[in-house]
Amino acid sequence: MTWRLLVLGGACLLLLGVGGQCKEQRNRRTVSFHQTQQGGDQRQVLSRPERDTTDSPRPTFTACKLPLTPLEHRVLDQNTHETGFHGDDGSSFTVTWVGDGTGVILVLSTISAPLDSFFEGGSSRLYRSADYGKSFHDISHLINNTFIRKEFGLLAGPGNSQQVILTADTPVLDNPGGVIFTSTDAGVSFKSVQLPFHPAQPITFHFLNPEYLVVISIDGGLWLSLDFGAVWTKVHEGTQSFTWGSGIALFFSFSPKGTVEADRRGELFLKRTEDLGKTFTTVAHSIFSFGYVGGFLFTSVIETLGAPRVIYVSSDQGDHFNKAQLPSASTEQFYSVLDGDEDMIFMHVDNPGEESYFGTVYTSDDRGILYSKSLERHLFGGEGKSDFTNVTSMRGVYLTNVLEEDGRIRTVISFNRGGEWKLLNKPQNVECGEDSRNDCNLHIHGEHSRYNGITPMLPLSDPTAVGLVIAHGSVGDSISSTRPDVYVSEDGGYKWRGSLRGPHHYSILDAGGLVVAVEAHPMDGQINTIKFSTDEGQCWKVYNFTEQPIFFAGLTSEPGTKTMNISVWGYRPEDDHQPMWVVVTIDFQSLLTRECGNQDYVQWLAHATEGGDLATEGCVLGYKEIFRRLRKLSVCRNGRDYMVSRQKSPCPCTREDYLCDYGYYRHENSSECLRQLDTADHALEVCLNGEEEELRTSGYRKIPSDKCEGGFTPLRRKETVSKHCGNSSQPPTASPYSETPREKMLLIVVCVGLGIVILVAVAAAVYTVRRMIYGNSFRMMTAPLPPTQRVSPVATEHQSSKWIQMMILLNEQHEIKYLDDDLQSLAIWMYGIPLVVLRTCCISMERCLGFVRNKLWMSCRWYADVPSYLLSEEHFPLGTHWLNQRRIDVELSLLQVSLLCF
Repeated sequence: MTWRLLVLGGACLLLLGVGGQCKEQRNRRTVSFHQTQQGGDQRQVLSRPERDTTDSPRPTFTACKLPLTPLEHRVLDQNTHETGFHGDDGSSFTVTWVGDGTGVILVLSTISAPLDSFFEGGSSRLYRSADYGKSFHDISHLINNTFIRKEFGLLAGPGNSQQVILTADTPVLDNPGGVIFTSTDAGVSFKSVQLPFHPAQPITFHFLNPEYLVVISIDGGLWLSLDFGAVWTKVHEGTQSFTWGSGIALFFSFSPKGTVEADRRGELFLKRTEDLGKTFTTVAHSIFSFGYVGGFLFTSVIETLGAPRVIYVSSDQGDHFNKAQLPSASTEQFYSVLDGDEDMIFMHVDNPGEESYFGTVYTSDDRGILYSKSLERHLFGGEGKSDFTNVTSMRGVYLTNVLEEDGRIRTVISFNRGGEWKLLNKPQNVECGEDSRNDCNLHIHGEHSRYNGITPMLPLSDPTAVGLVIAHGSVGDSISSTRPDVYVSEDGGYKWRGSLRGPHHYSILDAGGLVVAVEAHPMDGQINTIKFSTDEGQCWKVYNFTEQPIFFAGLTSEPGTKTMNISVWGYRPEDDHQPMWVVVTIDFQSLLTRECGNQDYVQWLAHATEGGDLATEGCVLGYKEIFRRLRKLSVCRNGRDYMVSRQKSPCPCTREDYLCDYGYYRHENSSECLRQLDTADHALEVCLNGEEEELRTSGYRKIPSDKCEGGFTPLRRKETVSKHCGNSSQPPTASPYSETPREKMLLIVVCVGLGIVILVAVAAAVYTVRRMIYGNSFRMMTAPLPPTQRVSPVATEHQSSKWIQMMILLNEQHEIKYLDDDLQSLAIWMYGIPLVVLRTCCISMERCLGFVRNKLWMSCRWYADVPSYLLSEEHFPLGTHWLNQRRIDVELSLLQVSLLCF
């Protein structure tokens, strides 16, 4: 289950050490297109056996098509621009939009060479357009025709920034550092910068200030630039991952000694810097991974050796952590943050079992600590894909799929942020067959289907296109693996209509006033038409945009939905039968010439359903929203300055404004919250900041961000009990680790004081052990281990042999200093310290002083994972001579152990 152990950083979070997904980012600035071998299988898909295939005929509908008038055809012809990239032999194009409303597009053409060739990839050309893709110019000379990395070679700054970074494809062995090209004028000019390191991943911009850059090098160094890449400073070593927090706070995990697979072993430390690398604070230790979502900082940790993993969460940038009230997860399970903001987190917890493919979705309170069960049997595919989707065009709406006990996959929707889930309604223009057993619903394809090649796109929505949702789906008793159709909802998912037959690529333009689509996988593999709709997908017109069909590669438009331009990317054979890249850009602005006026808009109450109570009609999360929406029959242009207009009014509270409280769950097809069986016989107690909090509740808690007033008000009271609980150092608070001069001095004073108090008692023990060292060192190193003192062989023989090989290599290179702390611990044991002493140190290390806790923890972990038979003189490569030389170090370490294990 390797995929379950991936770590999501930055924008994609499959968080918490665990397993993950990287959702397709809406409005993303960069997209890559690839030439594919026609007529063949493009890739081998490895996934679980299909359980969602239905052999019954799919219900059909008739798509509404309108004829294109001669005038419309002529206007579109005049505003369609085709560019052929003659002589470019790149196998893939990376397209990046620069700035907001600038119309600037940069295109990087890259080559995919065989793996055994000299180059694994590089830039053959760099192109620029300043008119939304209507024309392109080759600007490769601005970067001296340098090869640019294929994986993350082209990056654009956030928001309206016009900053661009190109990362050169530089051989690591032949150069001390990499090379980047930076531009501050949207690619008009570039500056070459020699780096003192080789980047191992994309350079990351700060989300507000694009001057601040951070990246991890191939040797684990964390590098920071405050002047857009002109000067770089190495601020830390052994870094595993990082993410920006609130303001200029930067979080990163690291391994203190560069331990192999430290993330897999839960040996990472988490640090924070709030002054751009000048000072650091260690906020957590012994973690597997971490994530930052919606203002919440999560860590995945093991509280005690051999125990399952749990989640700790902080809402104050890591100053204080509390244990999340979630089920623990074994090494075969995982946690995944599905979605979240400053009010609430959706967390998926995998069910036990190697191939369960489902789990439970929990929703948090506004502190991210208390979690309530929201949805059971939530599908999380074996390839690490979740279908969980936030419908951004309607407040509080989420879509996802569940795996039923009989193997069927079905789509459910929530209109109140996970408080209640229900099946989708049957589309209005689709009739189900007689064999549907009155079980006929719409089911939406998501990440799982796209990964398996069933659908080309995920569900699409945008906050500016209120209520509009476009998705691929099938109608029946479960999702089908046959060719899906396109369905559209105009009210956020309450009602649906069949819109287009077969799979399509689609895009929303002009804040929902225009929708465009291109057929995916046509019979001959080539396309020459595009479909567009001005009534939110009810009816479509078809325009032939080229006389020479192209093999379709992708559809792009400016991030957001303000633009009226759409670009169709593809390729066709040239005269020499070599493929030539082609882009066709269509500007619909001249077709929709009239600006929309007041008469073109209508007042619309969101979340309104037929036959509802007038007092609560449209009430979701405590208030109603009345939007100003474009009329279906109005053919006009919203324009770039269009802003969504809404009016809010509060609602009385009902059960729908409440989630089931911690320890409760909502019964199927009911709004009533029932007590969970595993908590029925004891009080609900939660540990917060080291004090026990007793929760007295009737089973309901208000949904975070819900604004309802009066009405249904269930009992809920929290009382803090004067009883210490938990372990304040797991993860630790920031104060014991803050690396400031004042706290260092305090730590030194404490250590000296403790040393004076017990020095007399320790001296006798040191003297005794020293005599034992001189008299019996050789005998003890060669004698077999007594059964009571042997360590459980946690590590495999292969893992242990890797350690032995590493020690031999370091010894030969005279670099044994990098393993000093670990080998000191090993030497302590080999000189006769009873096993129980070291075990006691490991167990009680929570009481250890901060400045040596890290060393002792790493030593005990390494020691515990090496089989005892490998520690004899026969297998230990350094021999007795080295151990005798380290006698003084051993004695000092013994004193250190005594001080720690008091």
